[in-house]
Amino acid sequence: MLAGAIGDLMLGLLASCLSGLAVWLWQRGRHNRDLRVRMRVVGVRPGDTCLIVMNNKYGAPGTTHHHDVQAMIEAAVLSHSLRCEVEIVRSDDFRGSNGDKPEFCIGGPLGSNVRSAGHLAHSLPGVLFHPYTHPDHPLAIEADGERYRWVRRNEGYALLAKFTAPGGSRPVLLICGQSAVTNHAAAYFLRHSYRRIADTVSSTERFCLLLKVPSIGTYGFQGVTLERDLSDTAFASGA
Repeated sequence: MLAGAIGDLMLGLLASCLSGLAVWLWQRGRHNRDLRVRMRVVGVRPGDTCLIVMNNKYGAPGTTHHHDVQAMIEAAVLSHSLRCEVEIVRSDDFRGSNGDKPEFCIGGPLGSNVRSAGHLAHSLPGVLFHPYTHPDHPLAIEADGERYRWVRRNEGYALLAKFTAPGGSRPVLLICGQSAVTNHAAAYFLRHSYRRIADTVSSTERFCLLLKVPSIGTYGFQGVTLERDLSDTAFASGA
């Protein structure tokens, strides 16, 4: 009887070990699959150095809004999770191609990030940001005949776009919102919703998504949702 009890105990331990191994292998496989999806969406490889091009607070050159700092942190954490290094530069000081470095460019084009303005004009001609001084729809994003309006402290939109800029061999990720909180929301969406992005776009090599941040006073940046895929419109010069 003792031998039988010991045998049953050994079988139980073996079954537990095999079950634990199966769970570990499944979790490891899932982690590796997630890692591949994130690398494909962001366009980086382990060992890359990612450029983070920071903007200015609107109307206050040389300073950065709290939410834009948080957007930078989201981009840095995402880069480190993909085993990449990070280099931070200011948009006022950075000119030229991103070369062999993936680039995160953070901030809107209207008095905040001059590089964002250049990226939009050259690579996303189908999207227009209306100026803050527009009498009817200040800061509205216009694409495909539709205007997406900014409502102060309540609702806003941001672009999340990926493309290759002139002279560069690695992608640019443009995080470009109507306000600092929408910039933060777009960076948060990129880090946390990479599977949604991969499932939405026709190609992870180049895309442009419009994100909506509703009820900002209640849900803040974490309420960000995918509004629509603008890829066909944004990159079309005749749009």
